[in-house]
Amino acid sequence: MFRSVRQNLPRYMEEGAVIVDVRSEAEYVNGNPRGSVNIPLQQIQGRAKELDADKTILLCCASGNRSGMAATILKGKGFKNVVNAGPWINLV
Repeated sequence: MFRSVRQNLPRYMEEGAVIVDVRSEAEYVNGNPRGSVNIPLQQIQGRAKELDADKTILLCCASGNRSGMAATILKGKGFKNVVNAGPWINLV
């Protein structure tokens, strides 16, 4: 699954997707996908309103676990185009 995200990344970005890295701030500053936004998993519930629900949201973290949890949270809030992109390195 994560491999297909990487292959389709140019199309996603061309269509205006937003990359959200849900790792901690400390992890994020040590390396992150270019142009990404850092919203740690613990904050995604309260900060979801900062995201455009009409855009594709590509979620990443270190392994795909936290981004999977974030995807569930956002879908529960009505986001339709949410993709668990897995490890952030897939989006570099």
